[in-house]
Amino acid sequence: MKNNSKKIRFFLAQINTSVGDISGNKDLIISRIKKAAMLKADIIIFPEMTITGYPPEDLLHKKRFVANNIKALEEIAGATAGVMAIVGYVNFKNGGLYNSAAVISGGKIKATYDKINLPNYGVFDEKRYFNAGTKGLVFRVKGVSMGLTICEDLWQPYKALEKQKGKIDILINISASPYHLEKWRERTVLFKRQAKKYAATLVYCNLTGGQDELVFDGHSLVIGPKGSVLLQGRQFKEQDIVFDYPLSLKDRGPDHKGKQDVKPEIALTEKYEPFFAEEEVYQALVTGTRDYVRKNNFKKVVLGLSGGIDSALVAVIAAEALGPENVNLVFMPSKFSSRESHDDAEKLCNNLKIKMKNIGIQETVDIFFDKLRDEFKGTKPDTTEENLQARIRGNINMALSNKFNWLVLTTGNKSEMSTGYATLYGDMAGGFAVIKDVPKTLVYRISDMINKKAGYGLIPENIIKKAPTAELKFNQKDSDSLPEYEVLDKIIEDYVENDRTYGDLKGKYDDETLRRVIRMIDINEYKRRQAPPGIKITPKAFGRDRRMPITNKYRE
Repeated sequence: MKNNSKKIRFFLAQINTSVGDISGNKDLIISRIKKAAMLKADIIIFPEMTITGYPPEDLLHKKRFVANNIKALEEIAGATAGVMAIVGYVNFKNGGLYNSAAVISGGKIKATYDKINLPNYGVFDEKRYFNAGTKGLVFRVKGVSMGLTICEDLWQPYKALEKQKGKIDILINISASPYHLEKWRERTVLFKRQAKKYAATLVYCNLTGGQDELVFDGHSLVIGPKGSVLLQGRQFKEQDIVFDYPLSLKDRGPDHKGKQDVKPEIALTEKYEPFFAEEEVYQALVTGTRDYVRKNNFKKVVLGLSGGIDSALVAVIAAEALGPENVNLVFMPSKFSSRESHDDAEKLCNNLKIKMKNIGIQETVDIFFDKLRDEFKGTKPDTTEENLQARIRGNINMALSNKFNWLVLTTGNKSEMSTGYATLYGDMAGGFAVIKDVPKTLVYRISDMINKKAGYGLIPENIIKKAPTAELKFNQKDSDSLPEYEVLDKIIEDYVENDRTYGDLKGKYDDETLRRVIRMIDINEYKRRQAPPGIKITPKAFGRDRRMPITNKYRE
């Protein structure tokens, strides 16, 4: 029977954990439990696999790693006097591993729940590591019935949850849900439907922060039993979300924007609307860059400025993520570099309050060409000479990285990575590829958004307006080698992200262009496999999402 007569104070700990940092994650969990107790919360809820961080991947093959995470759980249990806690961890039982949640109360582990639906698509590989749970878990707090689920359990139907239909007051979901553009919309629609289906208040706590290619967007939710969004956590931010159940808003169906009837000392989530698309991606890129740099123990970064839009956007992202004092920008001109590019790069540096380093490469290029003159005798200049310039620039950046422990950020976008319009060991050389999953057309939209938000041309307007060029030969433009980006990006979206075939797309695009783009995508897997990791922002990114063989004779 349902019992909504008593107030229950919830604390959702939307936190940023680090994979493998069991001790640090444990301390973070305990600090939130202490805060929850201070605020007289009845129950505190943490994200999926809070203790290990997500995803721990093959760390799970290390027995001591799993044992350390269980020991940490026991230590956390000892810190929970006076407040119930739901903590994600890795359980070991019956000779196998489980993605689990512990219900801790009175200093003891009272119950555990093992994730039943193990995702094994896209970036997920959970069946490689975990056994699936078989039983649901229902427990009570102050007479209120609560069902517990983990991430994918709420996305797919299964018998254990179906048995709880109409029998629970609150449906809890702890999650580590990786971000892609506007995933929050998809998630919110689904969760509204689930809340109504089970006639329960849905309480969702999601991870936030960056882990290698993945970003977790937070955006924890409380949804009423008739489908109203009652509370929303912020995106890409750690946040303590505290509320009393039942909430005072009348759950009549539409989303309500009014105030909650709670004690004034409780800091509830403020009215919050998710970012619009371009700013959302920008915040994901800032978050992913910041966490990749700091969690890998770097303090400063370096990147090459070309005077073009890609490097300009990466510079702005890095400056916001790390502070301009931690960003080094290097302009490396050759005889093909225009004065316009120099001036645009210098203006950007001035706007960001970063001193531009100017290291000319023409003398080094001439030495290389002189060394290779006899070998190249009788041949015509081609991309070989162009790529030598890019590789010299890559060597300079890597030398600065080695000498000063600066992480090299690369500046290639998804349009370039798709078609191989990039140089191995040149502009692809580095430690982290910030915008490798951002199509060129989206690069322009994000840049326009940045300037609009800044109120002036933070990214100089000339960088945005001029035709894109690699400047590796005179009068070069990207359109000499690639279709116009508006067309190219649509083909990439159809062929890569939507898995459509040549047969599906024939007639939608110019046939010669379509064939050329598909061929470029197919033959350049070897380059993408050697690229640095970069932030996933689309539903299907190269790498974890799309795993194609390098040696591949199949052609459509």
